[in-house]
Amino acid sequence: MQYKLSAFLIVLLISSVSALGASRAAAHGSVVPGQDSCLIKINFLEAHFTVFQPESRGSAEFCEGIPDVTRAVFVMEYLHNLLPEMEIDFRIVEDTGNLGRYADWEDVIQISDLDAVTVHYDPPRIETGGYYRSSYEFNAPGNYLGIVTTSHPTQARDYNAVFYFRVGGADLGTFPLFALLLVVLQAGYWLSTGGWVKLRTRWKKSLV
Repeated sequence: MQYKLSAFLIVLLISSVSALGASRAAAHGSVVPGQDSCLIKINFLEAHFTVFQPESRGSAEFCEGIPDVTRAVFVMEYLHNLLPEMEIDFRIVEDTGNLGRYADWEDVIQISDLDAVTVHYDPPRIETGGYYRSSYEFNAPGNYLGIVTTSHPTQARDYNAVFYFRVGGADLGTFPLFALLLVVLQAGYWLSTGGWVKLRTRWKKSLV
């Protein structure tokens, strides 16, 4: 019985961790981590996305975790032949709503005063050289959202990408939830195998 229960708890834990991982992967939406750099998806348009901090980190590449509170250079290397013809603007806003990796364009629309939470904005421009570059000097750690908007060159259509990133320190993400789940499962297993009864028995014997 104890073996079956233990196996059940292990399966439950693995399933829960898998679900958390899947939700995080799906939540990225616009930015997907890769081996060399991140991949940003602006609707059907794709580009390699990389962040550099040349003054403090040299040529090291980052994606959604920017370690230092200093200048960061955001680079998109186009993977679609339509991007060099499109106007592109880039905005960085404070994640005041704690949307994190779940943020999408619908959340941006709901922000009542976008300018009030904007820390950096590059107006629309066309970059024909195969990549787009923007830089900003961060002066405070925290959670931010990057917003990329592209305009179709011949049609009245805009495409958007929203991605979350952290500046100055690691983002624990779902780790606290995972740790809590682990503690709850362990406590459940301990109770189900008579841990509380054994503890009470030992305590009563110590009083005799």
